[in-house]
This record gives sequence, structure tokens and C-alpha cells, in this order.
Amino acid sequence: MKVVSLQSGSNGNCFYVESGDIKLLFDAGISGKQAEIRLAHHNRDIRDVDALFISHDHSDHTRAVGVFQRKFGMPVYITRPTLDAVQRHQKIGKLDRIRLFTAGSSQSFGSVTVHSIPTPHDSVDGVAFVVEDQKHRVGILTDLGHAFDGLRDVLKSLDAVIIESNYDVEMLEKGPYPEHLKSRISGDGGHLSNEDSAMLLKQTMTERLQWACLCHLSEENNEPTRAREIHREILGDDFPVHVASRYDVSDLLELH
Repeated sequence: MKVVSLQSGSNGNCFYVESGDIKLLFDAGISGKQAEIRLAHHNRDIRDVDALFISHDHSDHTRAVGVFQRKFGMPVYITRPTLDAVQRHQKIGKLDRIRLFTAGSSQSFGSVTVHSIPTPHDSVDGVAFVVEDQKHRVGILTDLGHAFDGLRDVLKSLDAVIIESNYDVEMLEKGPYPEHLKSRISGDGGHLSNEDSAMLLKQTMTERLQWACLCHLSEENNEPTRAREIHREILGDDFPVHVASRYDVSDLLELH
């Protein structure tokens, strides 16, 4: 299995997962042009993607869903409440190839299965994802809200994980955001901090976990070096920790 972050942050999110002949995208928060160019950087053609999954209705995950569907022909897997919210609040244009799923259900593509996991993030009907083939399980765990019941069991089952590490506690507390926004970010419907992410990994890490990729870092309340530093302090220097860029494509992250 191979994984690429095309971009991750409040300015747009999109992840690519490949297993054999199956190619999947998760979220469409960047432009179609950016997605096409960044996949081509790894010699992948976006028109070969079998499906696009949408995690929740916030625009940094959905703003280009119409473009992805119409320009590249991929079907869109989305829950009904999320679709209704996106169509109500954003101008995404006509969508022709919609595949509705229920939060908590699983969808299969040959030997690959995508499991959806309901989250308490402050969206309409948010989900995280686990992608499973006959050998590996990869989590795409972003916009989680908090460490909800069952999340640790999911993490214990993974071979690799993309996990949000949105903010640094001290930077958020001392930063310029108004108090209501600080409370929203750190509350039960917001995001995981660097410490939250690192402690979750420490508590759930098994020998099968090959690497973690930190995602959805805040531009104002976090820094890539700070996020990586905290994870190394808690997890040690030997465990591979990658950081998804807010502005560019990641390396091709492989599982063995």
C-alpha cells in the first residue's frame, strides 16, 4: 500500500491511497489542477482514481468536490447529511456520480475495503477512514474532535496512520485567536493537539505500526518542527514521524 498527502491544513486537505490497481482519494479541499499536478509528481494520473471519499462538510475538505467529479470522472462517496450540507452552503455545481454511504459502514473495491468511523467533530455527519487491503490497514484520522470511545481500538489495529496534530497548546493559549475560537479548537468538537496525538500513539502503538504522518497543522497555532519535536519527545527518536505540508505534496509513503 502507498499513501500520499497532496496537502493538509485549514487551507485544504486531500489524501491519496493506492493498493495494487485500486486508487482512492480522500477529501477534495484543493483545486483539481493542484491535485492533478501533485499526483503527477509521483507519476500518478488523477483520472485513474477509482473513487473520492468525503469525510465531512467543511470547505477545506469539499470545496473542489464538483471539479474532481466532473473533470476527472470519479464517483463521490459521501453521506446524505454531508452532501445536503455541502450543497446548502457551497457552490459545487452539479454532481452526477454520487454514491451515498452511512457513517460507520464499509465500501469495497476488489480486495480493498474502506471503513468509515463516525467522529464527534463539529460537522454535520463527520467520519474518519480506515483503508484495508489483504495485508495492511491505514488510518486517515483527521478532524476527530477528541479521543472518542473506540478511537484507541482503531489505532491499535493499524499499520500506518495519518493523524491530525492541529495545534500546540501553548501557541494556541498565547495566540491571537478570540477566546470562543480557542475553546472551539480545543473542545470536544474541535481538533487534537500535538500532545493529544502523541499520547494517543504512545498508548496504542503496536509492533505493526510502521509510521505516522501528522496532518492538519494550524498555520497560526502550530509549527511542523514543534509538532515533530513533541512526538519524538513522547514516542522516541526511532519511530518514523512524517509531517504533511500545508502547501505541497508529501513523499510517497509506503508500507512493507
